[in-house]
Amino acid sequence: MEISGWLLFILLVQVIHGIGTWKLYVKAGRKAWEAFVPVYNGIVLMQIINRPKYWILLLFIPVINLFLFPIIWIETLRTFGKKSTLDMILGVVTLGFYIAYVNYTQEVTYHANRDLTPPNKTIDTLGSLSFAIVVATLVHSYLIQPFVIPTSSLEKSLLVGDFLLVSKFHYGARTPMTPIAAPMVHDTLPVIKTKSYLSEPSLPYFRFPALQSIERNDIVVFNWPADTLFHMYKAADKRYDKPIDKKTNYVKRCTAIPGDKIEIKDGIIFINGKESILPERAKPQYMHKIFSKNGVATTTLLENGSTEFTRKFITTIYNQNQIEALSPFVRGSFQNNDGTVTLLTDPKGIPNSVISNNNLSITEVNDFEREANFTIENAENLRKKSIVDSIVRIIHKDVEKTIFPGTKDWNVDNLGPIYIPQAGKTVELNKETLPFYKKVISEYEGKDLKVNGNEIRIDGKVATSYTFEQDYYWMMGDNRHNSLDSRYWGFVPADHIVGKPIFIWMSIDGINDGIKNWSIRWDRLFTTVSGEGKPQSYFKYFLFALAGYFAFDYFRNKKKKKEEA
Repeated sequence: MEISGWLLFILLVQVIHGIGTWKLYVKAGRKAWEAFVPVYNGIVLMQIINRPKYWILLLFIPVINLFLFPIIWIETLRTFGKKSTLDMILGVVTLGFYIAYVNYTQEVTYHANRDLTPPNKTIDTLGSLSFAIVVATLVHSYLIQPFVIPTSSLEKSLLVGDFLLVSKFHYGARTPMTPIAAPMVHDTLPVIKTKSYLSEPSLPYFRFPALQSIERNDIVVFNWPADTLFHMYKAADKRYDKPIDKKTNYVKRCTAIPGDKIEIKDGIIFINGKESILPERAKPQYMHKIFSKNGVATTTLLENGSTEFTRKFITTIYNQNQIEALSPFVRGSFQNNDGTVTLLTDPKGIPNSVISNNNLSITEVNDFEREANFTIENAENLRKKSIVDSIVRIIHKDVEKTIFPGTKDWNVDNLGPIYIPQAGKTVELNKETLPFYKKVISEYEGKDLKVNGNEIRIDGKVATSYTFEQDYYWMMGDNRHNSLDSRYWGFVPADHIVGKPIFIWMSIDGINDGIKNWSIRWDRLFTTVSGEGKPQSYFKYFLFALAGYFAFDYFRNKKKKKEEA
């Protein structure tokens, strides 16, 4: 819905409010016309029901207003003596229209100095719960949002199982675009697994002023622009077009900002012709080939910092029970000529308990050549050791048509140059440049784009150039060969930006392997995401402060009791 549509809707609501409540205003000693004046009527109503005037501001905040409107309806009814449970239920289920019924058909008395305490425990609990949800939603939507790292695309910089606090205010808090939505959940309701929002009505994009702009190499949380899936990790039966703020949340590193030209040469990023220098805490990883005539041992890979490689095991399987016990850990298998089976697993392999409980005899194979991911530093350190003969960084040379924009002979390690759109800047449009900006024009900026041969039309007019209406960014993961990022789906629009990760308050290793396999990474608790040097945990300082507070509170209460005695 456009802004004009919302203004008409708000005006209509004000007229309905006035028609439905003006007699109650008069009963409260006010003028009838005061029920019709937008915003002012709300201030007067807060005075009538003896509630804070700032509630009016909260009514204009999406999602929060869904909880506040029912509270105001109930408070209005109670102020005029309609305080039975049935009155309150009717006030809510009729969306406040029961107040209009009371206004015209009931003889009511205005209770200016009514008791504001809840009439019973149920109402008290509901009131407390509503207040808690309002406060939590305010914090979640406009200040700080929790986020969990689900994949390894930023591995070494941010780990799978890191629990982040994401600042909404650093880059400017974005108001919700889906005003009718469940609070503090994203696109799906837990347990029942259904949509948590209504696509319509929708609010136009608006962002509060930012404390800072996005800079190169900032880690950023954003809505995945290419999200047309019902579930991020499941194949979709059809295209699902979601509102911007309900698209899947991603976290990547911003490698290029509006106006930049990005190019990748043999896996190294160049911005405006110069090699991009990453901050100290950034740990980009690449797949490497490791060679050893004695075989490359798994312990060698793990001890030198690799987190992604394939392990190979040979076993003999005799029954279905063994197959079922192994299946959760095996991601590939094939039959050998001698009747044995080769199993392929991730770096965690097959638990000893599974082997012993199912009477399996398993031998791990350490091939002479293996592939694994390493940071440049770890690869250099391993290269100096005699346990390997050589280690070579993999540089892709073959053409990958899945690489943005899909029309060039590029791949994940070699692409560009690509111009990153900047608001107000103009680019030439032709058959060569259009694939780069087609989605920007038609989807992100909502233009009617039609191409007929060499002719390009935008909103019905022939176009040879295009001026961008908003900024765009190029986002990439530090795990260069295992990251779904801008190399595949292109630019991230400014209206898709969610916030800036600032703090890791919890980190759990094995978070996707079941609670029995969880282990806390104590050295990552209460660490900052950005900054210089090795991340330092502030968890011990938090514990000291907590202990100090409890000690202070104990002695304060003890002193208070002594004085009362």
